[in-house]
Amino acid sequence: MESGASIAEIAETLQRGTNSVRHWLRRYELDTAGTIRRRAASGLTTGTELMVCRYYGLTEFRLTSQGGFRCLRCRAEAVTRRRRKVKAILVAEAGRACAICGYDRCPGALHFHHVDPAVKRFELSAEGFARSIERARAEASKCVLLCSNCHAEVESGTVSLSGELADPG
Repeated sequence: MESGASIAEIAETLQRGTNSVRHWLRRYELDTAGTIRRRAASGLTTGTELMVCRYYGLTEFRLTSQGGFRCLRCRAEAVTRRRRKVKAILVAEAGRACAICGYDRCPGALHFHHVDPAVKRFELSAEGFARSIERARAEASKCVLLCSNCHAEVESGTVSLSGELADPG
């Protein structure tokens, strides 16, 4: 507890369940660092505090809806990891390569091109993309996977998608 370990970390170290650890903490009236932070935050109205993150040291934390705090840098990295994971899934399901030239080296250079812009509900490659995997799959089914160069050429009209590529389903 002195090291600032969470209930889950204590349980893993002791090879016990989290409920067992909670029970003994309550019984001996002990608090984890997270419990202390939540109690301190109960009167907080701004929602942000400077605290010590185990990964980044002193940094900003935001009050969550559950009453705890979360490091803003850790939260941003978690969002980035999820977006990359969803894109990797969609790229794999779309064939892992540009439909025109076959480029497949960097997933970040692959884009989802909407064959019919009229049915486009949102951009899959846009900053801030935060939809469920089901909604992302539904949107990706309306698209063709293109590398950034081929996508730019299709958008400018330099290259056109053939009839077989134009039907992503």
